[in-house]
Parts: sequence; structure tokens; C-alpha cells
Amino acid sequence: MLDKDSKIYVAGHRGLVGSAIWNNLLSRGYTNLVGRTHRELDLLDGEAVRRFFDEERPDAVVLAAAHVGGIMANSVYRADFIYQNLQIQQNVIGEAWRHGVKKLLFLGSTCIYPREAPQPITEDALLTSPLEYTNEPYAIAKIAGLKLCESLNLQYGTDYIAVMPTNLYGPNDNFHLENSHVLPAMVRKMHLAKLLRAADFDALRADLTRLPVSGLDAATASESEIADTLARFGIYPDRLELWGTGTPLREFLWSEDMADASVHVLLNVSFADLTKGKSEIRNTHINVGTGKELTIGALAELIRAEVGYEGEIRWDATKPDGTMRKLCDVTKLHSLGWTHRVELPEGISRIYSWYLDQK
Repeated sequence: MLDKDSKIYVAGHRGLVGSAIWNNLLSRGYTNLVGRTHRELDLLDGEAVRRFFDEERPDAVVLAAAHVGGIMANSVYRADFIYQNLQIQQNVIGEAWRHGVKKLLFLGSTCIYPREAPQPITEDALLTSPLEYTNEPYAIAKIAGLKLCESLNLQYGTDYIAVMPTNLYGPNDNFHLENSHVLPAMVRKMHLAKLLRAADFDALRADLTRLPVSGLDAATASESEIADTLARFGIYPDRLELWGTGTPLREFLWSEDMADASVHVLLNVSFADLTKGKSEIRNTHINVGTGKELTIGALAELIRAEVGYEGEIRWDATKPDGTMRKLCDVTKLHSLGWTHRVELPEGISRIYSWYLDQK
């Protein structure tokens, strides 16, 4: 158990999960926290990471920093996703071990599992069949990270635990149209479609100035230029076009719930707890999710109702759906004493309110 004076480094403390973990730790009385922005510390720079650990000597590390994106970004920037994530993990986990860090929590993703894994997916499904093609590079990097933690534990007696969250959403999410995940992307697209349908170009300019789209200066662009840019993302005055068929099933977890689960594991779970009774030690990572799912089409209707969008929704079946189903088995997590609190309709209401409050 880490005491309240322990120095905890949260890598990625400004991101969706990292910021929520930071706030959760503070709420529990852990105030000796260390964070660095990307400008202050480039985690791809091994020498810089080593100097940071030399200077700060943290007692524990939460590795929530990663190069992430949605299905379009994963498909296009395949080399970036595997290279950058491998580098970040190698640098941070490696320096944690070399500096004698007591405890480390590594955050991965349920995209590590095979495309055709039996549902709901247990931790033992890892590496049993091929991955989903669109996110294979990212998944391989995350598998390498969890295996690095597991292997350090087995060879050197460290206490590094990996958690694999399902699809996350919440405050500080990424709403950029080019590279966001499905739920925040859909929230913003639905909001922009509502504004375009109402021809509210003042509100559109404000939104596109706050979160710019490449190639558009919203402050000086004409109304037709704004409309043409939005059309690139399937946003039209009379309709909203979304990728795929709307039929894949997905599970979503509120980021602050994920943070609470992560801190619960960091403070209360050891590697020894995850290896009891096992003759061959593998798959010691922990799924983190709700154990509940819905179709992407049903998700769109929940968001439509919250946003108040009254236009048509069309599905572009020429675009990829990704994995058709990816539901976590959260039996291990529940057995370790944690269960989610925020259900999806409440979470969608919260995230849309948060988005609207940003200026």
C-alpha cells in the first residue's frame, strides 16, 4: 500500500484518463503528485525520460500517456501508432524499473484482444487468434507493454500491473474531427450538424475556432467554406453521415469511473493477488469496463436525443465498422472489489454539458 506521502508520477496527466486519475488521487489525499506536459517532457526522448527519473525519483508511476486515435487515424497512421507507443512504454517502464520504482500501473486497451474473441472477452483470450486489422499496430504495442510489466514482475520481483479499459469518454476528451474516438466524435458531429441545420454560423465559427479543423480559418472563412469543410466529415444542412453500418456493438466507460478503478488497483491490488493458484503465469492484466454493450446505431440515437439534433442520420457502409463486438468480461475486476457507477445515458448528458461549457 502506498502511503499518502508517496511521490506518484502520472504520465499523461492532462489527457482524458490521466487527468481523471490525477483528480481521483487528490480526492483520496495523495497530494505528492508529479506531472509533465509534452512540452516539458517528450516521452519519446529516452535521455529526457532518464533525466526526469534521476531528478524526481517517484515511488509509483501511472502510465496513462499514449498516442491514441479513432478508426480513421489507426488505419492511416499505422507506423506512428506502433512506434510512438512502443517508445513511450520502453522509456517510462524501463526507467521506472532502473530507478527502483515500487509500483507501476500501465494502461492499455481492450483492442489487444482478437477480432473474433469469444464474448464477453476474458483476459485469457489474449493472443489466441488474429487481431482487428485497423488497429493492429496500436494493439501490438499495448500487448508489448503489458508483457513487459508481467515479465519484469516475474524476473525482477517488481509490482507492475496492467489494466485494459474498454472504450472511454469523459471530461478532457478529444473532440477533434480528424482523430477522435467514436463517442466524442459523434457528440461533436451531432452538435455541429444541429448548428448547421439551424444556419447558426456564429456558433459554428466559435466552435471551429476553439477546436480548429486543418485547412480552415473559421474566423475569416465564408459560410460556404465552413459548410464545405463540414461536408468533408459527413456534416450537411439536412443530414449527418456516420461511418459504417451502425451495427457493431460497443461498451463505454465514463473516464472518472476508469480513474477510480485504476487508483483502486494501484492502491489495493498486487501482482501476487493476480497469480494465486497459477502454475503458468500469464494474462495477469485486468479488464476494466461495465460489462454492458449497445450498437453504434443505438449510441447515435442516445446522443441525438441529448443534443437535440432533428436531421437525418445516414450510415456509410463503404467505411469500415471495425470489430463487430468487443465486450469485456469484468469478473476479475469485480472480484478485486470494484464496479462502475455511471451508466451511459447519464454519461452522455455529462459529456455534452462539459463540451458546451468549454470556451
